[in-house]
Amino acid sequence: MKSKTAQLAGNGTEIVRLFARLALGVSFLSAVADRFGVWGPYGAKNVSWGDFARFVEYTRAVMSLFPSSWAVPFAWAATVAETLLGILLLAGLKTRLASALSGVLLLLFALGMATGLGIKTPLDYSVFSAAAAAFLLAFWEPDRFTLDKLLDQHRYLRG
Repeated sequence: MKSKTAQLAGNGTEIVRLFARLALGVSFLSAVADRFGVWGPYGAKNVSWGDFARFVEYTRAVMSLFPSSWAVPFAWAATVAETLLGILLLAGLKTRLASALSGVLLLLFALGMATGLGIKTPLDYSVFSAAAAAFLLAFWEPDRFTLDKLLDQHRYLRG
């Protein structure tokens, strides 16, 4: 039988994993929503882009080491990746893979921000911290509130 301390630590770890997964997933989807004006038009309170064209311009600045003609494909690739990873993280499906890919995406984004906008920008927006959280999540067992765990239990019961 587990001690109370071990049980509390286990529950705390479970909550931290759930929090990290949901925070990363919601953050990705919120950023995507901003690109399509869901949070309002450019200039509205707490709106970064407000439309996809402004996001493409931001992408051009972030990826300043690449030809500017690559901005549109990079913007779409980032948008598709963030949408897919956000959904996978919220659902807890392929959690470890989604977390590892999120860490890579965030680290690339942080490095792009640092080279294109200066090191202070990714530090101020905690992009390195978010990448670190994603990588930590990739090494943890998925929390019990994931589809991964539900599917594992279903497989176990079936066979």
